[in-house]
Amino acid sequence: MEPYSEDSILALTEKVFKISGYRFQDHELLKTAVTHPSIAAERYASYERLEFLGDAVLGLVVSEMLYTLFPDDSEGLLTKKRIALVRGSKVVEIAQSLNLGNILLMSKGELTSGGISNNSNLENALEALIGAIYVDGGLESVRHFILQHWKPLATNLADTPLQDAKTALQEWAQGHNFAIPTYRLINKSGLEHAPVFTVEVTVNGQRVHATGCKKKYAEIAAAKLMLEKVTKQNDP
Repeated sequence: MEPYSEDSILALTEKVFKISGYRFQDHELLKTAVTHPSIAAERYASYERLEFLGDAVLGLVVSEMLYTLFPDDSEGLLTKKRIALVRGSKVVEIAQSLNLGNILLMSKGELTSGGISNNSNLENALEALIGAIYVDGGLESVRHFILQHWKPLATNLADTPLQDAKTALQEWAQGHNFAIPTYRLINKSGLEHAPVFTVEVTVNGQRVHATGCKKKYAEIAAAKLMLEKVTKQNDP
């Protein structure tokens, strides 16, 4: 049976409208935006290209938003705020609030393994939805969607740490006259559409490693572990 009949695609359009406030005109584009690579490998186009586009669009709109909201902030502080807002955990948090996993089309195997709640899937799917709204409705439509969900987070940034672990670790190393930390990808495992990256960070001869669904997240996780390690060593 085809995953979307004429009736079901209309129902999908309504579901997406309820969670996003945007009504798609191009139903084929919408189908692509919710199609996980696990089933796309069989017959359908997946959301991966839209995810690529959506990641860039999210960065643009959030940067523009921060530039407008914080006219007195330096470039460095704006960059830290953008990193805090577009990091994977924030994207996943918003995807979860929208129950985005419930509208994804995926293989039975992926579904059985918990695919609708997988953080990597949720992050990728929300970025794909952003990309699809941009293609279907243009910059103004996608700006409205992004601001609706990210602007409240931006106004609360004063109460959250803005410095990411990689920056903090580098500053710690420089403060102790050590060479800057180095990061090395030591393993990539998992499925093609749900990879797991293992990255090792080295500082002053000490090494720790961590994993993440993207290389940059593994690097951040490794930096955080290293910070915890060196902080404990320096405790009296």
